[in-house]
Amino acid sequence: MMPGRHLSQINRRAESAPGRLDRRLPGRTLLVFSVSIIICSCSSPPPPSLAITHVTLIDATGAAPKTDMTVFIADEKIAAIGPSKALLIPRRTTTLDATGKFLIPGLVDMHVHLTGAGEPTGSREFILPLLLAYGITTVRDMGGDLDSLIGLRHEIEDGQVQAPRIFFAGPYLDGNPPFFQPSLVVANAAEAADDVNSLISRGADFIKVQSNLSRDAYFAIAAVCRREHVTFVGHVPDRVTAAEASDAGQKSIEHLTGVLRACSNDEPLLIRKQFAAGPKKGTTGQSRDRELAWQSELLESYSGEQAAALMAKFIRNQTWQVATLILLRNDAYPTPETDPSRDPRRKYIPLQVLANWERGARDRDKGATPQEFALRTSLMQASLRIVGKMNAAGVPIMAGTDTTAPYVFPGASLHEELALLVQAGLTPIQALEAATKLPAEFLGKLKTQGTIEEGKFADLLLLDADPLADIHNTALIRAVILRGKLLDRNVLDELLAKEENFAKAH
Repeated sequence: MMPGRHLSQINRRAESAPGRLDRRLPGRTLLVFSVSIIICSCSSPPPPSLAITHVTLIDATGAAPKTDMTVFIADEKIAAIGPSKALLIPRRTTTLDATGKFLIPGLVDMHVHLTGAGEPTGSREFILPLLLAYGITTVRDMGGDLDSLIGLRHEIEDGQVQAPRIFFAGPYLDGNPPFFQPSLVVANAAEAADDVNSLISRGADFIKVQSNLSRDAYFAIAAVCRREHVTFVGHVPDRVTAAEASDAGQKSIEHLTGVLRACSNDEPLLIRKQFAAGPKKGTTGQSRDRELAWQSELLESYSGEQAAALMAKFIRNQTWQVATLILLRNDAYPTPETDPSRDPRRKYIPLQVLANWERGARDRDKGATPQEFALRTSLMQASLRIVGKMNAAGVPIMAGTDTTAPYVFPGASLHEELALLVQAGLTPIQALEAATKLPAEFLGKLKTQGTIEEGKFADLLLLDADPLADIHNTALIRAVILRGKLLDRNVLDELLAKEENFAKAH
C-alpha cells in the first residue's frame, strides 16, 4: 500500500534505427542466430514475410504451450500458425529456426511516463530504445505532455519512429496545488466537464486522476466520465476511499493507493489522522515520526473481513489493479537489502536523470533508522500479500512499473515486476498474462493484440528459456518482433550500446 500522502512525499517529481533483415532468402533456407544478419535502416521497406519455425508457442490465450510450431507473419500481422511439419511457408519468406526457443506476445507496461523524467532530450533517445530492447511493444502513458504524446504517436504510426504502441492520458486532473506536472486543476463540476471533454477531443485515450483532488471534484470527474463513456484511472485521492472510487467507476487503481487503508478495521479514523498529521505541523523530524506512527497503525489495523469486502467490490465493479510493486520496492520502501543505487543498469540512465534519482534517495533516507527500514519492509510485505489475495479472489491484476520513477529502469523493470507478481502469489502464466492478454483486454484491443493468434498484430518476443518454468526467463530475450519486423539479439545489443553512450553524454 502506498497511502496518498506518503506517495506524494516519496514519489513527488515532475511528471512534467535498427530494423530488418535485408537478405530475402528463397524457399525454406534457415537463418540461425549465430549467423551475422545484415541490418538496414528502419525506413526501408520491411520484408514481405517472416516465418519463425520449430518454436514452443506460449500464446497467452489460456492454452497449454505448443511445441515445434511455426508462426508465419505477413503485412505486420500473424498470418498463420501451425505445426512446423505441416504448415507450408510461401517462397521468398525469411525463415528463423527457433528450435529450443519460446515465443510469447510482446510485453505491455501499463504505467509509464514518456515525458515525465526530466530527460535531457526526450523519450526518443532515452526511454523508447530501452523499452524496445527489453521487449516492451505497448505502453500506457499515465501522465505527460499531451502535444508531445500526440506527435510521438503520429510518428510511430507513420513509421518514422520505431517504438512501442502508446496509449495516453495527457495532463493529470488534480486539486490545488497539484502533486505533479503537467496537471489541470479541477475544483468544480464545470471545470471537470471542460477538462475531460477537452482532453478526449484532443486525442487522449483516458483520464488520469491524482491524489490531491477534493471529493467534490473527484466525483464530478467520475460523473462526466460516466456520462460521456470515458475511462478514468489513476490514484485514489486522499479524501476518497478505495471502495468509493470503485463504486464511482474508476477502472484501474495505481500503486495500491488507498487499498491497504481500505482494509483497516477503522478507515475513518485513519483518514482523520492522515490529515491531522500534516507535514507542515512541527519540525521535519516530528512530521516524519507522525508519518511512521500512521503507517504502523495502518498495518496493525488490517482486517481480513474488510479486505474481503473490498475485493468483492472490486470484482463486482471490475476495478483493475496496477500495483507497480517495483516502484514500491525501489522508491517507496527501499531498504539496505534492496538498495538499487548500485544497480549495473545505471549505465543506461542519463547522468542528469541519475543525479535527480540520487538526490531524492539521499533526502528520503536521511536520518532513517533501523526501525524505519523495518517498517518499510513490513509495508512491502503487506503490499505483496494484498496483491496475492486480490489475485486469488479474482481481482484483475496488470503489470506496470511507473517508469521513469527513481530507480525504475525503463524496460528492464517490467521483468522485475513480473517476478514480484509471482512472489506475491501469481503463477508464471498469470504474471505473463498480466503483461499481455489482460492489458489488451483492458484497453479494448484484444481483437488485435495481447495474444498470439492469427490476424493479430505481430508484436512478439522470442526467449531463450521457458518463462513458465521461471518467470525471470522473460528477460532472456533472443529477438523482438515489432509490427512484423525482426530485431534480433545483435540489433537489441546495438540499441543498448547506443543508449549507454547517450547516457554518458547527458
